[in-house]
Amino acid sequence: MAHRVNDHQSRLPVAQATVLALPPPSQAEDLRPRGTALDSLLCGAFAGAVAKTVIAPLDRTKIIFQVSSNRFSAKEAFRLIYCTYMKDGLLSLWRGNSATMVRVMPYAAIQFCSHEQYKKQLGSYYGYQGKALPPFPRLLAGSLAGTTAAMLTYPLDMVRARMAVTAKEMYSNIMHVFVRISQEEGVRTLYRGFTPTILGVIPYAGITFFTYETLKKLHTEKTRRSQPYPHERLAFGACAGLIGQSASYPLDVVRRRMQTAGVTGSSYVTILGTMRAIVLQEGVIRGLYKGLSMNWLKGPIAVGVSFTTFDVTQSLLLKLHQTNYFTH
Repeated sequence: MAHRVNDHQSRLPVAQATVLALPPPSQAEDLRPRGTALDSLLCGAFAGAVAKTVIAPLDRTKIIFQVSSNRFSAKEAFRLIYCTYMKDGLLSLWRGNSATMVRVMPYAAIQFCSHEQYKKQLGSYYGYQGKALPPFPRLLAGSLAGTTAAMLTYPLDMVRARMAVTAKEMYSNIMHVFVRISQEEGVRTLYRGFTPTILGVIPYAGITFFTYETLKKLHTEKTRRSQPYPHERLAFGACAGLIGQSASYPLDVVRRRMQTAGVTGSSYVTILGTMRAIVLQEGVIRGLYKGLSMNWLKGPIAVGVSFTTFDVTQSLLLKLHQTNYFTH
């Protein structure tokens, strides 16, 4: 008996050393097992679909105001939503959402998956493998992820914008948009507005991912919990979306004007030319920031829902992998 007690006591320092050797909470989250790239793709696609469906009526309304010269106000925006509902029915508020899903699901899948990969590569390059990235690589990972996704899915964004601002009689479905644009305006039109899109995505995606990752890191250090609760993730995502979209909004307006020039009768060709025309005709605030207040409503909701859905579904898939659920 005495031998057992002494043997137990002799092992205490080892146990204590093991406890002391555990990483601090700020690193624990980054050291947890990661899912596969396929998991990230699936979770990203699902997150993008859920978020965009939730805010689709607000998004469509914003685009309509962005591409017109009518003055924007919250009252006019909700009046437009109401009139659309009374004239064409409830589902008309989601017109163009099928094109949005076709674009958003691959876009979100690529963005989230590439963000995970860029974080690993940058962590290895800067010597932070398995640890939280410092600020600049954290910002760079988000910018690269957004740029990668935008480059691979841009024509779908063009199609979605056209469907959002036209009547049902003009474009019957997604393929019809592709065919008509290619035949009547040329294939290059599918990439009109590409440059302002990339210029807008770089700060938007960078700031959004940076803010979200930073808030999660600070939360972990403050609460000593490795994972935030879902409502906390929503709040972090909302803050990230608010800051990111406000920083890149003027380029979003320019992009929409260039994308829809073929159906609005305008002649927007270059970024600077489009900006100059908007400022001269409508002013800086009422032109380049038209619909921003609508974005402050829908943007935080969309980003919060997107990030939360991605994290929760990724954690769920990881638990299923750990229990060997997919091997049965």
